Amino acid sequence: MQVRLFQLDSFTRERFRGNPAAVMLLQDFPADSVMQSIADENNLAETAFLVPDGEDYRLRWFTPKVEVPLCGHATLAGAAVVMERLETGRRQVTFHTASGPLPVERTDSGYRMDFPTRAAKPVPPPPGLTTALGATPVEVYGNAFNLMVLLQDEAAVRSLVPDMEAIAALPYPGVIVTAQGSEPYDFVSRYFAPAKGIPEDPVTGGAHTMLAPFWAGRLEKSEFLAYQASRRGGEIRCTLVGDRVMLEGACIFYFDGTAEI
Repeated sequence: MQVRLFQLDSFTRERFRGNPAAVMLLQDFPADSVMQSIADENNLAETAFLVPDGEDYRLRWFTPKVEVPLCGHATLAGAAVVMERLETGRRQVTFHTASGPLPVERTDSGYRMDFPTRAAKPVPPPPGLTTALGATPVEVYGNAFNLMVLLQDEAAVRSLVPDMEAIAALPYPGVIVTAQGSEPYDFVSRYFAPAKGIPEDPVTGGAHTMLAPFWAGRLEKSEFLAYQASRRGGEIRCTLVGDRVMLEGACIFYFDGTAEI
């Protein structure tokens, strides 16, 4: 069976920067094992699987190792596929996902996604955290999805060289590190999830559902320009609205073709 397959760079306006995502258009979801094999074959942080559902779409995301309940950059890529390739001129789409309905609207500069926030609370640093990071945490927060570590400053975030094997052994699916940014950025971050098959994710929308409410309390504001300081790097505009966060970014097509499965 041949199906359409796209690859895009998300949270960037420059090809070969931001976070690459694959988007596969299907008529129905195949077996989970098939989607997992496809994601492993694509070997990107996430592959998004899209299935039409009336005027909306159902959406699922897989890393090379596991299915995940929320993914920002592959949702952004999916929205671009719908509005720039499948239904040219469309300005809004809703994806039905494991995290509930996720509306996305096209803007003059990209796409704005409406995501649920992920609250976090202070937690004791898990044993081995300092060694795994190669840096001393200032504060540590956690929830069911990720551990978030506040570091001393932006330079500490940018220069971090963690031990990926030790990060994977921590009792959290992923680790966010963050610090207040310098102009024009309100905060910077990086994200490591080797246990999910993603040693370092280039730009992570899902992490910003935790970062935005945290920095709202620290900076006493609700709108931010954030930068994820991976090797590829990428910008995310975040607007906190109650228990939702609007994540806005651009993306660019790299590949538009077919796959045989």
